[in-house]
Amino acid sequence: MLCQECGKRPATLHFTKIVGGEKNEFHICESCAREKGEGIPGTANGFSIHSLLSGLLDFEPSGGGANGGFAVKQPARCDKCGLTHAQFSKMGRFGCSKCYSQFSDKVDPILKRVHGSTTHVGKIPKRAGTTIQLKREIETLRRELQDRIEREEFENAAQLRDRIRELERNVAEG
Repeated sequence: MLCQECGKRPATLHFTKIVGGEKNEFHICESCAREKGEGIPGTANGFSIHSLLSGLLDFEPSGGGANGGFAVKQPARCDKCGLTHAQFSKMGRFGCSKCYSQFSDKVDPILKRVHGSTTHVGKIPKRAGTTIQLKREIETLRRELQDRIEREEFENAAQLRDRIRELERNVAEG
């Protein structure tokens, strides 16, 4: 797609502006964006995802206050590397593996909203992915089996148990 401004260079920035309920889509090249003064993600004058989310990370509901019902909270430092939540919000990166558990009460809700889950599932290579897919299906069926047992749906649970055994045999053979 070519830039909507100059019509010469390929459009590398695609963004949507919604003003007063009216949606406008823009497809422009980096040069035209600089000329128009639009922020370019990943550059010094633009914004990045961690900048966008840092406002969410720094505030938590309080019940009132001068800043619209939100109060700034200073969480403790990471026990391992000493990184504070404010530093994490500014950098957009954790300092060590312990930071995730240290700040999980703030990060988990955001991950759930942005990605729909807090568990990374990644992509599975087609050639080597059959076993991985079977194992994931087994785990899903086990959770469903436990749910059926708790709800005392024993006939359905028995069918799930049999399906799990069949899949486990396939994994062992594969």
